[in-house]
Amino acid sequence: MSKGRIFSGVQPTGNLHLGNYLGAIRNWVALQSDFESIYCVVDLHAVTVPQDPAALRQSTREVAASLIASGIDTKTAILFNQSQVKEHAELGWLFNCVARLGWLNRMTQFKEKAGKNRENATVGLYSYPTLMAADILAYCATHVPVGEDQKQHLELTRDIAMSFNSMFGVEFFPQPEPLIQGTAARVMSLRNGTSKMSKSDESDFTRINLTDDVDLIASKLKKAKTDPEPLPSEIDGLADRPEARNLVGIYAGLSGRTEADILSEFGGQGFGVFKPALADLTISVISPISEKMNALLKDETEIDQILADGAERARAISAPILAEVKDIMGFVAK
Repeated sequence: MSKGRIFSGVQPTGNLHLGNYLGAIRNWVALQSDFESIYCVVDLHAVTVPQDPAALRQSTREVAASLIASGIDTKTAILFNQSQVKEHAELGWLFNCVARLGWLNRMTQFKEKAGKNRENATVGLYSYPTLMAADILAYCATHVPVGEDQKQHLELTRDIAMSFNSMFGVEFFPQPEPLIQGTAARVMSLRNGTSKMSKSDESDFTRINLTDDVDLIASKLKKAKTDPEPLPSEIDGLADRPEARNLVGIYAGLSGRTEADILSEFGGQGFGVFKPALADLTISVISPISEKMNALLKDETEIDQILADGAERARAISAPILAEVKDIMGFVAK
């Protein structure tokens, strides 16, 4: 490879929101010019918990449309849904035979998702970190864009790669490096500045969806939780004001400016001034994405074809890698 290869995936769990855009998608768009980029809608991961088939199919298309509308160039980057590339599942099984129970027992996300109902959780939910490792290593990816909550899974991927190489006396799999997300990677709820913006929150007014129209974006930001104090002129003044910090962080992320620069402009002013400015900025960024996304969703066959083409390109990379893995492990092939 003339340049590094990145892999990243997103679950098809309903409309993507502003937190997804600032925390991941925007960075993916920037990275595609610097890396050979592979982006995946991870529908196999989605079914580790119950899914309505029709909703899963629609969500997969919505997420793909969101990525394209946000600037993922499907002529340059590879975009596909995971279930169309069988190498992910097959390599995931092989990694189940490399990973250790002790490693998976330490995975905090399983404990969080399974909760007190661990005995009724699916085997897939427990072992999905090995499938995540397969997602990455099926392409021998050199870098993975990650947020704070994904670092542990990347460490497991590195452990599996190292263990495989050691077990079979080869230097086959690389040790993928993390690409830490940048400014405003952690966008919080519009109703609770201490809780991350989430697609699963019951209230739609906690988040800005990429499908929201102009009026809805303005309404949500107008109703966003704040406090009665004016904005400070210094960053230190945001220390005990999570909602204010969140809105300033969103403005910084969308504008590409620093929080200090934002506060130098709006310090001493109330949210009656700041919120409309934030709404205008948000609309200027999100509305073009929403319009393009909605146009794409009117033609499902186009999205399906883009995903199918991406899957074909992905298999062109992953199939030879899996074939070599199977040869190293001693499988007989025709």
